Amino acid sequence: MYVSTYASQNTSSSSTSTATSGSMVDYQSFLKLLVAEMKNQDPTSPMESTDYVAQLATFSQVEQSVQMNTKLDNILQASVLSQAGSLIGKTVTSADGSMTGTVKEVKLYSDGIIAVLDNGKEVPMLPGVKIS
Repeated sequence: MYVSTYASQNTSSSSTSTATSGSMVDYQSFLKLLVAEMKNQDPTSPMESTDYVAQLATFSQVEQSVQMNTKLDNILQASVLSQAGSLIGKTVTSADGSMTGTVKEVKLYSDGIIAVLDNGKEVPMLPGVKIS
């Protein structure tokens, strides 16, 4: 699971929105493409109006899917932050049983969550970690 840090989350979300807006085709671009398609079509065999409507419907579905994926990513990041915060004050035992302690703070990295114990040791939150 990909988990970004809070600081890089803000950075990546602004760069993601910039990249998305740069690569996402908006309705103006679609209309320009449609007009260019109409100008350059074969006059002896023009496209049917139903073909244009089908293209518009497909474009709308793709745009909605992109927006839904963005919103789901935001929900996932909020969920991870909430879960990480709920670890504070809990007793954690590492997967191999070598470290045990109370979670003092939680660090979020791009490759996962690390719990910092009250004794200063860090436990990566991997499968097999016991939380009580």
